[in-house]
Amino acid sequence: MAHVVTEKCNGCKFTDCVEVCPVACFYEMDNQVVIHPEECIDCMACVEVCPVHAIYADADVPPEFTKDIEFNATQAHQIKDAGAEAITARKDALPTAAERKKALGY
Repeated sequence: MAHVVTEKCNGCKFTDCVEVCPVACFYEMDNQVVIHPEECIDCMACVEVCPVHAIYADADVPPEFTKDIEFNATQAHQIKDAGAEAITARKDALPTAAERKKALGY
């Protein structure tokens, strides 16, 4: 079972999660990060550190975010297949992150 970054990350792109990941399974998009399902070891280290609670085990993804399971897998594969490395160091969140976090109720 892998973990999934939901659309809650879109517009935030907090990268606290990548800093605690022991296997480097996060890949960076312009507006969010995604988890590569074959590289995730299901350690759950990333779940609690996400400031907007955007990460779930794929079996626990709320119904409104089930489309994100396939989105994560597709995007992570495309990014890796294009030659990009996994993101392993924390970066600054997007300029819209504080506003997005507030809109999400966190």
